[in-house]
Amino acid sequence: MLALFLGLETLRIFYGEKGNLCERPLSSCVSVFILFPCAALSVYYLLLQTFVLRLEFILNAILLCFYCAEFVLGVIALSTFSRSRVY
Repeated sequence: MLALFLGLETLRIFYGEKGNLCERPLSSCVSVFILFPCAALSVYYLLLQTFVLRLEFILNAILLCFYCAEFVLGVIALSTFSRSRVY
């Protein structure tokens, strides 16, 4: 599960960075869509594991807050990139 989480996070960050620097809505959209499985894995590590340390609980709760902020900012960036005109 951690290897899957690592692979998804790497893809999400790569496409998010590429989409933001090039202002391409497709790459940013892929990054936002990969955010949902990453959030699901974070919820799994937060709530559904058999044994969860208090530190893991706190770190995953903070990670989910950052995911929510990233989703909002990603949607705003997608709308901005979609409206921009390239000459």
